[in-house]
Amino acid sequence: MEEKQFFLSKLSKTGRLDPQAIEKSLGALRRMKQIAEGFQITELKTIATCAVREAANGNEFCRRAREELGIDIEVIGAQQEALLAFASVQRAFDINGQHVAVVDIGGGSTEIVLAFGSLVEAVYTTQLGAVRLSEVYGDAASNESFSELLAGIDRQLRKQTRNPVFVPHILFGSGGTFTSVAAMIMASKGQDGMPMRGYQVSRAEVRHLLDRIRKIPLKDRAGVPGLSPDRADIIVAGMAIIDRIMDRFEINTVQVHSRGVRDGLLLSMIDRSLGGNVEKPHDREAALERLAASCGCELAHGRHVAKLAGSMFMHLAAEHQLNPLDRPLLEAAARLQDVGYLINYDQHHKHSYHLILHSRLEGFQPNELELIANVARYHRGADPKRKHANFRQLSARDQQRVRQMAAILRVAGGLDRSNTQQASGVIVELGSAEEMTLRVAAPQFPEVDIWGARKRSKLFEKVFNTSLRIEWDDSSQNNRPTRQKDNGARSVSHPSRPAGHAG
Repeated sequence: MEEKQFFLSKLSKTGRLDPQAIEKSLGALRRMKQIAEGFQITELKTIATCAVREAANGNEFCRRAREELGIDIEVIGAQQEALLAFASVQRAFDINGQHVAVVDIGGGSTEIVLAFGSLVEAVYTTQLGAVRLSEVYGDAASNESFSELLAGIDRQLRKQTRNPVFVPHILFGSGGTFTSVAAMIMASKGQDGMPMRGYQVSRAEVRHLLDRIRKIPLKDRAGVPGLSPDRADIIVAGMAIIDRIMDRFEINTVQVHSRGVRDGLLLSMIDRSLGGNVEKPHDREAALERLAASCGCELAHGRHVAKLAGSMFMHLAAEHQLNPLDRPLLEAAARLQDVGYLINYDQHHKHSYHLILHSRLEGFQPNELELIANVARYHRGADPKRKHANFRQLSARDQQRVRQMAAILRVAGGLDRSNTQQASGVIVELGSAEEMTLRVAAPQFPEVDIWGARKRSKLFEKVFNTSLRIEWDDSSQNNRPTRQKDNGARSVSHPSRPAGHAG
C-alpha cells in the first residue's frame, strides 16, 4: 500500500511514474514471480490499473517488466476494473432480485456498477481515488478544506453518474477504504476477530466516524484501532467518497467485501480454464432464452419478431450486400430488445443496450454483443446518430451494419404489434430501385400489425433508400399456417418454414 501511494502521489504531480517507485514495483514483481514458480504455477496473470493507465511512461514500465522479468502486464480499462470487482461480489453474495451498487475505491479512481441481480445496467468510472483526492485537497483537517473536498466529490459524481436509473437496495464496497472503515467500527464495538466479509455499516456510522477521524491530528491517526498506519493520511478522502456516493444514490447501508478486483481476476481465470469463456455457438439459444426470461420478456413475441426479422434479412441480403454473419446478431437483438423493461418502461431501449452490453452472453464475442446491444438500442426511439456515444464509438462499417439491422428490426417488431403472432411470414419484393413491397402472410387481415409496421418504416426507407409498401398477402388464406401452443402464448409457423424456427 505504501508503494502504491507513493506511485500515485508522484503521478499526480508530474504525470509520470516515479523512477524509485518503478524500481520498487519491479522488485515486488520479481519476488512474486519467484514465489509463483516455487509453487509450480503454470499461468501468471499481471494487470495494471489507474496509475499505469494514466502515466506518460506507463508503457515504458510495462516494457521493462516484459524484458527484465518476462512478465507481460495487461493494462486494463476502468470499466473492466469495475466489472472484475462486480464479478467478485456476485460470487460472494446472493444478489438475485436486488438492485445493487458495487463500488470499488482505489488510490486513483473509483468505479461504480449498478446492477439488478447479475444483470449490469450501468458502469460509472470516476477519478475519485483516495490518494488522488488527498493530494489535491490535503488532509482536509479544517472545515474549509473539508467542505471543498466534499464539493469536489459531488461535482465529479454529478458529472459522471447522471440520471441513475434506480435507487439500489444496498451498496457493496470493495477496496482498502471499506475494509478500514469496517475494522475501525468493529474495533470501537469490541467486535475484533469477527469476519469482515459481509459486515454491514450504516451511513450514519460512516458520517460519525468520518467526523471523528478528520478531527484527529494526522500524527495521532496511526494509533486509531483498526486503521492501518499507511492509510492514515488518505482515510479522510476515502471515507468522504463513501459518504458522498451513499448520498448520491440514496443508500443507507454498505456491506463490506473484503475481496475485489484481484479476486474477480482469479475467478475469470478459473472460469476460462474450465471452459467458461470459450465460444460455444450451440449455447447461444439457451443463453438468449435465459437472459430474456430473467428480464421478464414475452418470449413468444421475441422469438416471433426474430423469425420475421431473419426472413426479411434473407430477402434483402443479396441486393443490399448485407453481411450474412449479421443475421444471427439481428435475431439475437430481436429476442432481447425488451430486456430493458426490467429497469424501467420509459426509455427501455436504452436500458436494453446496457444490459446486453454487460451480459457476457455465452457464445457471443464482445464485439458481437456491442452490435447486438446497439441494434436493440435502436429498435425504437431516435434513429442512430453519431452524437450518441454508444453509436459514435463504432467503426463506420459497423455503424452502417447497425443502421441496417435496426431498420429491419423496427419493421419486424411492428409486424407483431398485436402481440398475437398473427403474421406467419413475410416476402420482400424488391420491385424498382425506388420501391419495395413487403407482403405479409396471415390467415386473416392483420390490420394492427400492418399499421404497426407502417408506423415504424421510416428508418427502413431511409437506410435502404426506398419507398416501402406493406400489404397483406391474401393468397396465404389458401395455404393457412398451423397454430401451436407455446407456454400459453400463440405462435405461428408457416408451412414453408420448420415449426419453432427463429430465423
